[in-house]
Amino acid sequence: MGLAQVYSAMVANGNSLELERCQYVGLSKTYSADNYTTDSAAAGTAMSTGVKTRNGMIGMGPDSVVVETILEQASRNGLATGMVVTCALTHATPAAFIAHQVNREWNDEIAVDYLKTDIDVFIGGGKKYFDKRSDGRSLVNELKAKDYQIAYTLDDLMLIKEGKVAGLLFDNHPEAMPNRGRYLPEATQKAIDLLKKNKKGFFMMVEASQIDWGGHDNDNNMIVRETLDFDVTIGKVLDFAKKNRRTLVIITADHETGGLTLPSGNIEKRHSEAVFSTGGHTGIPVPVFAFGPGAEEFTGIMENTEFKGKIAELLKLK
Repeated sequence: MGLAQVYSAMVANGNSLELERCQYVGLSKTYSADNYTTDSAAAGTAMSTGVKTRNGMIGMGPDSVVVETILEQASRNGLATGMVVTCALTHATPAAFIAHQVNREWNDEIAVDYLKTDIDVFIGGGKKYFDKRSDGRSLVNELKAKDYQIAYTLDDLMLIKEGKVAGLLFDNHPEAMPNRGRYLPEATQKAIDLLKKNKKGFFMMVEASQIDWGGHDNDNNMIVRETLDFDVTIGKVLDFAKKNRRTLVIITADHETGGLTLPSGNIEKRHSEAVFSTGGHTGIPVPVFAFGPGAEEFTGIMENTEFKGKIAELLKLK
């Protein structure tokens, strides 16, 4: 989600987004340890661990040494932790916050890593990596043994009022918008409602995963639909943060996809002409938007490795 993706969605939405409520804006440099143009594994790892790594690697440095993630650090300090994504829970970005693997494609191994931490709430797709595994192991039963409530549908999820939750709502990836409906905003709101019960606070990572896929497909209509779904979710999060007054919200991307430019358009007709330069990722910096206490720490030009340290300091994590 680069600046062009944001603006294309803004124009399509009548020249406004919930995102604009963020008064603090910065830029994040996204290159990886071995490449001008990062992939999601390396960029997610940089954001979650504070260490640049090689493309394809999850939760570890370029030397394959495991590095603690901000989610794991928050959990170790007694905070509640959560994750909500519009992809499989084993996909690169969510994996980068909870798993430690040399290869982002190792879905079965990444799924096992969910059992090695005390994450309180995780919601997304990828159920098949937890229950239809090639090794015959049932991670669902192991999660139940660790007191997780298992939700297989959004309706199931909404009935849960407290405790640990594994929301395995889709066999692999959720459908693209508009077919998955209000899944992302509603699941995110439910996660907040569950996590906020912890008196020490919480850390949560939410990913609108399929904005990236629209970029890969050079499909600006998909980018707009996915970004607007994310923006509805952002609105719910900002409403909570505004009322709570002790919650920092950071909205950014791990990289830009598609090399999207908008050479012309019509604001009144809510239309942008979209031109793509690649079907892959680009190396350009991505915007960072922040709201709430500590938001001023996320302005200016920063490395993507700075997120973890700044968040840990603001949360006073040991």
